[in-house]
Amino acid sequence: MIEITVTSNEDSQRLDRFLKKYLSEAPLSMIYRMIRKDIKVNGRRAKEDTMLAADDVITFYMDPKQLAVLTKKKKRPAAKRQFSIAYEDEDVIVVGKPFGLLVHGDASEKKDTLANQVVDYLIREGSYSPRTERTFIPSPVHRLDRNTTGLVVFGKNSPALRTLSSMLRENGVRKFYQTIVVGALSEELHLKGKLHKDPAANKSRVFDEEDPRGKPIETIVRPIYTGTEYSVAEVELVTGRSHQIRAHLQSAGYPLICDAKYGWAEANRALRKKIDWSTQLLHAGKLVVVQAPPPLEHLNGTEITTPVPPHWKEIQLALFDKEILRHGIE
Repeated sequence: MIEITVTSNEDSQRLDRFLKKYLSEAPLSMIYRMIRKDIKVNGRRAKEDTMLAADDVITFYMDPKQLAVLTKKKKRPAAKRQFSIAYEDEDVIVVGKPFGLLVHGDASEKKDTLANQVVDYLIREGSYSPRTERTFIPSPVHRLDRNTTGLVVFGKNSPALRTLSSMLRENGVRKFYQTIVVGALSEELHLKGKLHKDPAANKSRVFDEEDPRGKPIETIVRPIYTGTEYSVAEVELVTGRSHQIRAHLQSAGYPLICDAKYGWAEANRALRKKIDWSTQLLHAGKLVVVQAPPPLEHLNGTEITTPVPPHWKEIQLALFDKEILRHGIE
């Protein structure tokens, strides 16, 4: 008989999801057949949607050799570290993602991702041991697009991961981005509306608040430096939806420079004569924790920042006169 005691990093998940991760090489049909015929939790039959808690005992019959085959973890080469560390404690790590790096894998890249790089770092530092953790892997609680740089938050254990997810979902963390927009942005904008995404085109459209289409969005835009043709802006996301900043600022008349999907074609053609850059410029530069429940209450009031990448300085000097450097914008 195989006996598994659920740990604190494995509780609050469905039985079938736990088994899918634990028996990672087993076909789904086998896992659900085991649940119907063999699996017991605390000595009783359990359904696939049974919620597990720490110290629950899962039992089933299986040959140890077969178990070893079904739980074998695939080895992959360690990914070269490209991220910076903006904050770290025993529960949380916040890293700075560089330009061009995926947070999660996709069809084009599955190994060299930010998530894999952070896990490899935690293994080397001794903060995470895949040998002792059967199903839990430190993970990001949100994502940034490949071409967006800046802060990404990871939970180093399951309670922290769940709490961080709840904090981001319930506005317990304020999120600030920096960007450069087309136009002279001279005053703060408090934008509201509805965002509707076309999955086929992977593009979103902004509608009025009263429109039945889309989901509510709220974006606050503050000028940092205003030029005659372009402006450096800070953007605070009150809601966080896919492409929200790019679509919302375009609808307000201030598209991000070089944004091929949401920008203005004429403005982008003019920019190509001034700077060697061909995609949107967006940097997640600051997070402020305003409400952190246990076990992360120590984060209350914490402000985490990471500087803009080096290429920003060249772009800003090309678009503005050197007066911009006196404002501390580099």
